[in-house]
Amino acid sequence: MEHEAAAAVVVVGAGPSGLAASACLKTLSIPHVVLEREDCFASLWKKYAYDRLHLHLRKRFCELPHMHFPPDYPEYVPKDQLLRYFDDYVARFGIEPAYGRSVESAVYDEGDGRWRVGARDVGSGEVVEYRCRFLVVATGESSDAFIPEVEGIEGFGGKVIHSTRYKNGKEFENSRVLVVGSGNSGMEIALDLANHGARTSIVVRSPVHVLSRGIANLGLALLKYFSLATVDSLLVLLSKLVYGDMSKYGLRRPSEGPFLMKTKYGKYPFIDLGTCQKIKSGEIQVLPALKRIEGDVAEFEDGKSYPFDAIVFCTGFKRSTHKWLKGDDYLLNEDGIAKPSFPNHWKGEKGLYCVGLSRRGFYGAASDAQNVADDIKSQL
Repeated sequence: MEHEAAAAVVVVGAGPSGLAASACLKTLSIPHVVLEREDCFASLWKKYAYDRLHLHLRKRFCELPHMHFPPDYPEYVPKDQLLRYFDDYVARFGIEPAYGRSVESAVYDEGDGRWRVGARDVGSGEVVEYRCRFLVVATGESSDAFIPEVEGIEGFGGKVIHSTRYKNGKEFENSRVLVVGSGNSGMEIALDLANHGARTSIVVRSPVHVLSRGIANLGLALLKYFSLATVDSLLVLLSKLVYGDMSKYGLRRPSEGPFLMKTKYGKYPFIDLGTCQKIKSGEIQVLPALKRIEGDVAEFEDGKSYPFDAIVFCTGFKRSTHKWLKGDDYLLNEDGIAKPSFPNHWKGEKGLYCVGLSRRGFYGAASDAQNVADDIKSQL
């Protein structure tokens, strides 16, 4: 193991959360190292996002600290302009992550009062050790693509991919495609497939709130003035007016409100960009939970079966923090999400912090990053 010189702060991850943390540390002149396992910053957006992706929230809710989006950017920023913003951000603050560094262990040394962070150099395989007084976990909520185990999937003859490998529906024209997962990625990928002439079906297992972009952003604005319960009641009422009863198409509405579910379970409402219209017209078929696969035929919980040429798993992500972060039983839960409740969720013990792990999007990551940098500054 090669030993590296000690740094005051080690930031793990160079996604938007890590970039925000680095920029806030830079503005306070705090020396730090950013470790990133991929070969670029914001890799989820640069390498693993589909083409038609736009931010669902207005741009003012999605800015990183100390830098606004350009005024000529549209309200809902598309992927290519978001990437340009990240590029400009990194250039402005002179952020220089150490790439190809996959963190395998982080242990607090009681005797030394420092964290020992072991990171494997992806190229050489060598493990480099960093010693730091402060450790910032900024690995993101979307770190490791997750595909659930499905009986018989290994015998499926068609294409099977996770949403992180999906770019657009061109190659799926006239194919029978099953989308598994009804979060925002699943719903939007189903729409993209249908737009490209694929015969599209989507698995929707649990009840889901459907909101338009306008309704969702109105809700965010109203939260400043009204209680969560009041805003939720209004959003559900507006959703019923706009979409009618979607249960006859297979989309049931949950009993708890959309913002309450996001706060309680981290379950985001589905922001509709045209998928509902395609469901109503029959261009997208809604199916219940997937039971098993036999050959090219998928069987569902209601006993019905249909053949498919391809399956896209939009089943989200897991976080592997618990595999490498040792000695923290306070800040992060088994699933790698902040345990303490908002607004104290960013600070752990012994100089451990997290940024962007409270299910509050870019907006949450930006305020976490500033809080963490200010707190570290006060101790130096």
